[in-house]
Amino acid sequence: MTRDFDQLWVYLSANPLLHLTLTLVAFHIGMFIYRRAGLNPLLNPVMIAVGLVVAVLTMTGTTYQSYFEGAQFVHFLLGPATVALAIPLYRQIEKIRQSGFAILVSIIAGSATASASAVAIAWVLGGTNEALVSLATKSVTAPVAMGISEQLGGLPSLTAVLVIITGILGASLGPYLLDLLRIKSWAARGLAIGTASHGIGTARAIQVNEVAGAFSGLAMGLNALATAILLPIAWYWFF
Repeated sequence: MTRDFDQLWVYLSANPLLHLTLTLVAFHIGMFIYRRAGLNPLLNPVMIAVGLVVAVLTMTGTTYQSYFEGAQFVHFLLGPATVALAIPLYRQIEKIRQSGFAILVSIIAGSATASASAVAIAWVLGGTNEALVSLATKSVTAPVAMGISEQLGGLPSLTAVLVIITGILGASLGPYLLDLLRIKSWAARGLAIGTASHGIGTARAIQVNEVAGAFSGLAMGLNALATAILLPIAWYWFF
């Protein structure tokens, strides 16, 4: 029975659509559970999908390279999906204009705090230089974070994992923390989520409130820009 399954998997894995289908099915299962739980942020659909995909790849002995060959179309769509965030941003353009200075200060403070706190904790715990660099960009969207990490001597693969974990944790626990701090403004909540947990957090913010989604998308983009400019300067200055 096991041998037959192995042979079947070898046959199916030769089809590039297999891993794309696996990714989509895993995400739909995650969304189904998420909706049945009343959009409970602790049951983030991305977290569930990642767990399911990892479990299948582990059980079948499939390498990441083989998986990515079939699922890279989803990776390609990250670009258009990011650009599409301009739509809710455009709808809230007047509110953004009115809060321009506050947004700028918030992004710079949030970017600095996200990087400095992670690096400081890892340094105290004895992290290597590669680990510190990889951690510094954890709150930036993955393509930018990996590029910065590589340029500063970090490990892009480790950075990618840390970015995903940060996004899932921010989307899952961020709303509870903001409630605990009694932050009611949707604009402020969106800025916080977008700065701390980039695309995954922004997807969650859009589901909850349009204003929060717009400000979260803006924060995600500006945080990536601020980190790409300021982090290399700070890194070479202090390290």
